[in-house]
Amino acid sequence: MARTLLHTIPPTTAARPAAAPTRTATRRSYLMCRPEYFTVSYAINPFMHPDEPTDTALAVRQWDALRDVYRGLGHEVEFLAPVPGLVDMVFAANGGFTVDGRAYLASFAYPERRPEADSFRAWFAAHGFETHEPASVNEGEGDFAFAGGVILAGHGFRSTADSHTELARVFGREVLSLRLVDERFYHLDVALTVLDSAATGGPARIAYLPSAFDEAGQALLAQRFPDSIIVSEQEAAILALNSVSDGRNVVVAQDAHDYIAALAGAGYTPVPVDLSELLKSGGGVKCVSQELRR
Repeated sequence: MARTLLHTIPPTTAARPAAAPTRTATRRSYLMCRPEYFTVSYAINPFMHPDEPTDTALAVRQWDALRDVYRGLGHEVEFLAPVPGLVDMVFAANGGFTVDGRAYLASFAYPERRPEADSFRAWFAAHGFETHEPASVNEGEGDFAFAGGVILAGHGFRSTADSHTELARVFGREVLSLRLVDERFYHLDVALTVLDSAATGGPARIAYLPSAFDEAGQALLAQRFPDSIIVSEQEAAILALNSVSDGRNVVVAQDAHDYIAALAGAGYTPVPVDLSELLKSGGGVKCVSQELRR
């Protein structure tokens, strides 16, 4: 009987996978709003079905667990008081966008959420931010992201392209305008995650779903961020990309198994969490976490 060859390449010359780079975490500050009044009472995105039951107590417990994760990672959490009747106020990322101590305020697309803007305006002013009123419809960090000194800005469903001009004027930074084309991925933060971002410029890395953007946006992202993690449509649909990174630790939906594996392979530390109740309203980790950049 012929013997089986155990090695076709001598061990001394076998190729070894390159070691993942060492990632560095930086301390962050997040604004959050406890979902004490959360429910799904209207439908303004494909995830929302008012005829299906929601469990507010479960949403609060899942939110509390996420808050504790941030604190455990050494991050600061600040709080916006919830308002009775404003059931989507838990999605604090949508209330504005901050860089350099300035806050560009939201002007919500749907009337159901417009009353939230007053609370965000008052909070930013009371906490030392230079506030800037919008002339254009925008939903804050839901559609805007900060990546290595550049602002990525989505439009097409909840924010207008005109708001991107305002961003450039308020912050004096380059704005990359990206058109969203799939209603399931109606905000930038469900189609793209910033994984690494230097506060004063430098290299940045993202993860994203190419098909969420038009051809021009796909080409721009491929050119500017060639070292990206590409996420499948199946995992993006469970809001895998609605994640939060501090440069090393990535807080991510626990069922996004392929994305979690890709993050680990790239040297990040995935921190899986369960926000399944808030998913019923089309929200995930990033939606409930607005980064405050002072």
